Amino acid sequence: MIMYTPVSPQEALKIVKSNDRIYIHTAAAAPQELINALTARADELRAVEIVHLHIEGKAPYANKKYSESFHVNSLFVGPNLRKPTQSQGNASYVPIFLSEVPLMFRRKIMKIDVALISVSPPDRHGFCSLGVSVEATRAAVDSAKYVIAQINKQMPRSHGDGVIHISKLDSFVEVDTPLPSHGKAIPTEAEVQIGKYIAEMIEDGSTLQMGIGAIPDAALSQLKHHRNLGIHSEMISDGIVDLVQRGVINGKNKKTHQGKITCGFALGSKKLYDFIDDNPMFFMADAEWVNDVSNIRQNPKVVAINSAIEVDITGQVCADSIGTKMYSGVGGQMDYIRGAALSEGGKPIIALPSQTHKGISRIVPTLQEGAGVVTTRAHVHYVVTEWGVANLFGKNIYQRIKALINIAHPNHRKSLWETAEKLYNLKESVF
Repeated sequence: MIMYTPVSPQEALKIVKSNDRIYIHTAAAAPQELINALTARADELRAVEIVHLHIEGKAPYANKKYSESFHVNSLFVGPNLRKPTQSQGNASYVPIFLSEVPLMFRRKIMKIDVALISVSPPDRHGFCSLGVSVEATRAAVDSAKYVIAQINKQMPRSHGDGVIHISKLDSFVEVDTPLPSHGKAIPTEAEVQIGKYIAEMIEDGSTLQMGIGAIPDAALSQLKHHRNLGIHSEMISDGIVDLVQRGVINGKNKKTHQGKITCGFALGSKKLYDFIDDNPMFFMADAEWVNDVSNIRQNPKVVAINSAIEVDITGQVCADSIGTKMYSGVGGQMDYIRGAALSEGGKPIIALPSQTHKGISRIVPTLQEGAGVVTTRAHVHYVVTEWGVANLFGKNIYQRIKALINIAHPNHRKSLWETAEKLYNLKESVF
């Protein structure tokens, strides 16, 4: 029996000093007790840099009043960091592929002084688990000078790359708190239709990558009669659980970790977290591996489903900003778009409603000024809206324009054509 002694959050955070760089565990694994204890030291700390991907819950250190104490260098901008990143000035965004975040830590390009993580309770051998979120945190733990853990009785014990012995923790606190929960989104009519189109594109034996949200959930709900699907994804959510239980998802045809669901992190409801707990079907993987194009492409018929803020009529995809205002991040979109494209029979998909809830077209003549191109026009194959599927692979600029305007909302097609004619000197003969 391994003996260990927890400390208070205040005691654990004493190791942090001014000018340190702090890494915080991702998504549902964000250690809120440690976050609060760190923020409580604002008056005695200066120029502490905080680094993380998207985290669930609160990010109190990002409040403008703490700008002298903390600055956030975010690797992905979630809802709790949009205002600080866009206008308040105490947060910045680092553009980076998720697959390269572990490299950045391991190569000491971004040196980590202290990693704040959440883990499951240790087993009888003293081994804890990073639980529902391994992604870049594995690399941060391996690279950090000090590792402070929040041992949460409600953190699932997951199999894979997230195993860490308690002796590797410099200090830890104990909590018994539920993980942040994300239930299934209720899809709009447009999102349901997009889900149907995507489901029709998925063949039996495909390997899926999809994130969280109404469109992935709508697509997954249409797959009940498919066979032998696999999962190799940077993240998973609730939509996979029923399909696993039905035998639809079994990983039989996968080439990497056959029979396993391989993913970097999970974000969903307690139903999903309980399903992962001590379930050997799941392999929670380091992002350097699970988002590596060379690993993704080995699987058959990879279908990668990713979203966009807007797509221009030549196929350029903006997925990280609204104009110059950072909204999310690069994440793993390019990793999986490229991996799916190179997979035998793969289908890289960009899916989005044709217009915003305010009626603004998301198929646009040109991206907004300052908007980031996350996926280039050369990488895009399929774009799906509720009005259909545009296959751009092998199409010239003029053919792309026609295909994309045809899946734009009918209210905007005329103006898109008129603008396209001026921008590209279009003539019907070019088609």
